Amino acid sequence: MLLASHIDLTLPLEDPILKFLLILIIILAAPLLLNRLKIPYLLGLIIAGAVIGPHGLNLVLRDSSIILSGTAGLLYIMFLSGLEMDMSDFRHNSWRSLIFGLYTFSVPLVLGILAGYYILGFSIYSSILLAGLFASQTLVAYPIVSKLGIARNKAVTIAVGGTVITDTLALLLLTVIVGMATGNVDDMFWWRLGISVMLCIAIIVFLFPLLAHWFFKQCSDSVSQYIFVLAMVFLGAYLAHLAGLEPIIGAFLSGLALNRLIPRTSPLMNRIEFVGNAIFIPFFLIGVGMLIDYRAFFRNWESLEVAAVMIVLITAAKFIAAWLTQKTFRLSRDQRTVIFGLSSAHVAATLAAVMVGYNVILGYTPEGEPIRLLNESVLNGTILMILATCTVSTFATQRGAHNIAMHDTSKSEEKTPRREDHILIPVAHEESADELIGLSAMLKRAGEPNGLYALHAVDNKADDPNVEKHARKILDAAATAAAASDLYLQELLRYDVNITNAIVSVARERSITDIIMGMHLATPVVPALPGIPGIPGPPSPGIGKMAADVVMQSNVTTFLYRTVQPITTIKRHLVIVPERAEQEAGFQFWVQRIRNLAENSGAKVIVFAPDETLSYLRPKGRKRPANIDFVPFAPWDDLTSLEHDIRDDDCLWFVMSRRERVSYHPAMGRIPYYLEHNFAAYSSVLLYPVQAGDTESRYI
Repeated sequence: MLLASHIDLTLPLEDPILKFLLILIIILAAPLLLNRLKIPYLLGLIIAGAVIGPHGLNLVLRDSSIILSGTAGLLYIMFLSGLEMDMSDFRHNSWRSLIFGLYTFSVPLVLGILAGYYILGFSIYSSILLAGLFASQTLVAYPIVSKLGIARNKAVTIAVGGTVITDTLALLLLTVIVGMATGNVDDMFWWRLGISVMLCIAIIVFLFPLLAHWFFKQCSDSVSQYIFVLAMVFLGAYLAHLAGLEPIIGAFLSGLALNRLIPRTSPLMNRIEFVGNAIFIPFFLIGVGMLIDYRAFFRNWESLEVAAVMIVLITAAKFIAAWLTQKTFRLSRDQRTVIFGLSSAHVAATLAAVMVGYNVILGYTPEGEPIRLLNESVLNGTILMILATCTVSTFATQRGAHNIAMHDTSKSEEKTPRREDHILIPVAHEESADELIGLSAMLKRAGEPNGLYALHAVDNKADDPNVEKHARKILDAAATAAAASDLYLQELLRYDVNITNAIVSVARERSITDIIMGMHLATPVVPALPGIPGIPGPPSPGIGKMAADVVMQSNVTTFLYRTVQPITTIKRHLVIVPERAEQEAGFQFWVQRIRNLAENSGAKVIVFAPDETLSYLRPKGRKRPANIDFVPFAPWDDLTSLEHDIRDDDCLWFVMSRRERVSYHPAMGRIPYYLEHNFAAYSSVLLYPVQAGDTESRYI
C-alpha cells in the first residue's frame, strides 16, 4: 500500500523518471518496429511524438525539458553536418552550394509571394514573410545520409551548404520584413545588422579553431574534450542569435570551424556521433512530433486551404530547385532525389519565422481582435506542413541515399579485390597506446573496423609473476583506445626469446600488411666521411637496435612514429620522398596510406619529391584531393634545409629505404640525428616500404 501511494500515473506524466523512460523506450523501439514496415525511423520518431504529445494521448507535455533537449538535437544536426563535411570537397563545391542556395531560396520565394498575394489574399508584407517560410529548410533527414555513409557525396555537400545559405537569407528576410512592417527600419538598422553578422562569422570561423587547437593540445581527457566541443556548439549558436541570425547557422559554422581538428576516425568524433544519434537528435524529432495537432485538419477550412497551398507549393518549389541543380551540374537522378529530400523538410527556421510573424501585431479590428502579420490559419497550416514535408523528406532521402550507397558498393566490388588491412601495433607502454592507435586509425581505410592487432612481447625466461599482469594492462589500454574510435583490436600476448623475434613472427603468422610502432631515438655518433661531410659509414643505430632489427628482418610496410604532440592537432604532414621511390615494390601501398591520412585527418599533406617521382605520385585520371600538395624537392644531402619550410604543428614523414635498395640514399643514416637535434620539436614518422630483395641482408 505504501508503494502504491507513491505511484502517480495521472496524465500528462509528471514523474521525470517515467517521462524519460517512456522516451527511451520509443527511441529504442521505433527503429526495430519501423524497419520491418520499411518506414524511415526518423518519421517514426516524429509520429511517436505526435501520439504521446499534448495533441495526442497527452502522455508527455512539450515542456522546457523537451524543448531544451530538442533545441540541442537541432543544433547537433547542424553541427554534425558541418563537422562531417569533406572540407576539400566543400571548398571545391562551394560555388555549387551557392548556386543551389540561390535556387532553393529564390524559387520558393517567388511562388510564395504569388500564392500569398493572389491565392490567399494576404498583404504584401505577409506574402513576403510567407514566402520566407517556403524558402527556409531543415536538415531533418541528414542522419539518414550519415548512417548510410554518403555524407561526403557531392549531392550532400551541395545540399548542406545550400541549406545554410537559404536559411540565412530567409531569416535575414524575416528580420527585415518584421522591421519594415513595424516601422523600425532606418539607416542604423542596416549597419547594425551587417556589422553584427560579419563579427559573428569572423569570431566562429577564425577564433574557434585557435581556441580548440590550444585546448586539445593541453587537455587529453576524453570527457573534457567532449564537453568543450559541446560548449563550442552552444557558444556559436548563441553568438549567431546575438547577431540576429538563427542559432542553427552558428552551430553549422562551429562544425566547419572544428572540422579539421576532429578527424572522422578519432575517438572524439565517435563520441560526438554516438551521443547525438542516441539522445539529442531523437529528442529533437520527438519534440517536432509533439507540435503536430491533428485537430487542425478539422478546425476550419481556412487552415486546410492554407496548409494545402503551402504543402503543394513548397514541395513543388523544392523539387524545381533540385531539378535545376541537377541540370546545372549534371548530377544523377538519385543525387537530385537526395538534394530534394534534404531540402524539403521545414521545421526549425520555419517555426521561428511563423511564431515571429504570429506575434507581430499590426493593429486591431473594430471588435478588438488583433491584426497579426501572420494569422492563426498560417500557424495551423504550418503545423500540418511540418508533418507533410518531414514525411516527404525522409522517404525521398531514404530512397536516393540508399540507391547511391548501393551504387558505390557495387562499383567498389567491380574493382580488383583489395588486400585486407592487417596492422600490427607493438605496444610497450600504456602512455604510447593512444597515439599509436590514433595513427593506425588515420592510415587505414575509413569504415573498416577490423584488422588491428596489438602485440606485447614478454621474455620467455622471465620469472616475475607480475610481468603478464602488466602486459595485460598495456593491451587493455590499447583495446580501450581502439574501442573509442569504434575499432576492433585483437590483443596478442606473446612469449619469445626477444621482442624483435616476436614482432617478425606475428607479422608472418597474421599476414600483416603494416607495422606501426613507437620510435625511441638513440642519438648516434656519426663520423663524417672524407670529402662527404655528414654522411655516415657503418649502419646507424639511431632508431634503436630493436626497431632496426624489425626493419631488417621483415618485408612489411613499417612506420616508426615519434610523437611530440597529439596527432589530431597536427595541421600539416610533410612527406619527404627520395629519388626512385616509385621503383620500389611497396610504392603504391604507402602512397595509399598517405592518401588515407589526408582523407581521414583532414590536415594538409605536402609531398616533397624529385620531379620524376612526382609524376608517379600525382593522381592520374581522377581529381586530386584538395588537401594534398606536391612540391619538387631533390637536395637529400642537405635535409636541414627543410627547416625553412617547417611550421609549428607540423609532422615530418621521411620515406626511407634499406641499404643497397633502389631508393637508398646515404643521407638516410643521418635522419635520426636530425630528428634528435634539428627537428626535435616536431612529431615525425620514418616510413620503410616493402622492398624487393633478400630480407636477410637488409641494413638500415
